[in-house]
Amino acid sequence: MATDLEKIAKSEKIKYFLISYTDLFGVLRAKLVPAQAIGGMQRDGAGFAGFATWLDMTPAHPDLFARPDPESLIQLPWKPEVGWLASDLWMDGKEVKESPRAVLKDQVAAAAKNGWRMKSGVECEFHLTTPDAKDIFDTLDSQEKPCYDQHALMRRYDIITEICDGMLTLGWKPYQNDHEDANGQFEMNWDYDDALLTADRHVFFKYMTRTIAERHGMRATFMPKPFLNLTGNGCHAHISVWDKTGKTNLFHDGKDALGLSRLAYNFLGGIMHSTEALCSFFNPTVNSYKRINAPRTISGATWSPNTITFGGNNRTHMVRVPGAGRFELRLMDGAANPYLMQAAALGAGLDGAANKRDPGKPLDINMYTDGHKLKNVRRLPLNLQDALRLTDKSKVVRERLGDSFVTSYLKLKTEEWNSYMRHLSPWEVANAIDC
Repeated sequence: MATDLEKIAKSEKIKYFLISYTDLFGVLRAKLVPAQAIGGMQRDGAGFAGFATWLDMTPAHPDLFARPDPESLIQLPWKPEVGWLASDLWMDGKEVKESPRAVLKDQVAAAAKNGWRMKSGVECEFHLTTPDAKDIFDTLDSQEKPCYDQHALMRRYDIITEICDGMLTLGWKPYQNDHEDANGQFEMNWDYDDALLTADRHVFFKYMTRTIAERHGMRATFMPKPFLNLTGNGCHAHISVWDKTGKTNLFHDGKDALGLSRLAYNFLGGIMHSTEALCSFFNPTVNSYKRINAPRTISGATWSPNTITFGGNNRTHMVRVPGAGRFELRLMDGAANPYLMQAAALGAGLDGAANKRDPGKPLDINMYTDGHKLKNVRRLPLNLQDALRLTDKSKVVRERLGDSFVTSYLKLKTEEWNSYMRHLSPWEVANAIDC
C-alpha cells in the first residue's frame, strides 16, 4: 500500500482503472473501475467468478478477488485517462497459488533465496491480418523472402510507430522494429528486465498491439501458426541470472568459449533436462505443434526447433548463445502465457543449478540440414496431448511449479485437447470418406 492509487489517479488525471489478470490460458480478464472507487479495490480487490474464466474452479467457489499491484501501473498511451494494473488473485483470504502470476512470483522468490534475479527479454512476433484473420492485411507483401523488407515495413509505418511510441512513453526502451520472415509478420523489441516485470509488460504489449491494430482496421495475432505456408510466431526468450543487486551478471564468464559461467550451463542443463515436460507451457495450444514440427515454409526455413540441442550463434538449435552472459531459448511461441513461460524456464533452471545438470557439449552444425545425422537426439513432442502427458510425469515440474497448479493446468488443457478431438476436419472427410 506504499503506492496510493487514489493519489496517483488525481495527480495523473486517471479517470478509470483496468484491474486485470491473466487466467491459465493466458486470456486477459479485467474490470473497469472508476478512480473514485480505486481505494477500496486496492485494499480488497475487484470481485470475479473464477469459474467464468479459465481457472480450475466451479460455480460453487466463493468470490475471486483481484488485488492490483500498484507497481505495475501503466497508463494507456492511446488513452492516458485509463490506468492498467496487473493483479494477484485471492480467495477466502489466501492467495490463489494456482494463478499464473503467483506461480511466477513463487519462482522469483525461490531464486531470491539464492541471492539471484532472473532477467529476461522477449521477442514477440505477430501477424497483421484482415479483421476476419483469413489473410494477411497487406496484399502487396508477397515476396518469397520478405524478412526485413523495407517497403513492407514502411507501409505499416503508422501502426508500428504508434506501438513503438507507446513503449517509448512508458519507458520500456524499445530499440528496434522489423518485418519478420513471414509475409505480414512483424517483431518489436524492448529492453530486458526482471522476469516479473518482463511478464507484466509482455501481457500489456499483446493487449496494446491488438488494440492499436483494431484502431487501424487490422487484426494482430500472436497465433503460433496462423498460415500453414508461412513462418509461425515465436516468442524467443533471452535469459540471464544476476546477483541480488541486479548489477552483476552471474551467467557471464569471459574465459569460456561461449562466454557462459558454470551456473549458466547448469541452469541451461535444467531447462534441457525437462524440455519435453515444459512444452505444454512454452507451446500450449493444438496449433503450437504445427509451428515446431512444421515442414519448410516458402521462405526456406521455419526458424523453429524440433529437437533439444544448443549451440553458439546458430539459429537452427533450440537454444542459441548469441553473446556472452545469456542464452536465447527459441522454443516458446506466441500463445505462451507470459507468466507461465517465465516461471517454467526459471523453475527448470533452478532445478538445473541445484542438481548441477549438464547440458552437454554445444553443437556446431546446421540442424535443418544435418540434424538427421545425430544419434540419440531428443525430439520435441508431436502434439499437445503428448506434451501434457510428459508434463504430468515430470517430478521436476511438479516439485518446482507446485503439484496443485500442475494438476489444475493439466485438467483444463486436457479438456481443451478433448474439445479439439471432437472436431471433424475437412481433411479427415476428404481422406477417409470412402474407407
